[in-house]
Amino acid sequence: MNIWDDRILEILEDEGPLPVGKLANHKAIHTSKSTISRRCRKLAEKGLLQKIGNGVYSISDIGLAYLDGEYDAEAEEFIEDPSTYDFESSEQEANGA
Repeated sequence: MNIWDDRILEILEDEGPLPVGKLANHKAIHTSKSTISRRCRKLAEKGLLQKIGNGVYSISDIGLAYLDGEYDAEAEEFIEDPSTYDFESSEQEANGA
């Protein structure tokens, strides 16, 4: 993940599905269309974007979870919410119970 990945996800969250050309010309993007196209393909491969067709992408539920801090894109797994973690069970497992 890099700075462009986060910006792409944020723009698509705010503005909805967009073609790569419009993403590349967005005021928050300061890199080439080929870079944005490459990053969109990579984000789609990781499940953070959905390719709609004709170069148009939308943010996926996983992408939204990533922006909300609920998904680790590098590990490709959801982050457990500490408020739902059962500490008592974990202590029992650690103690061999």
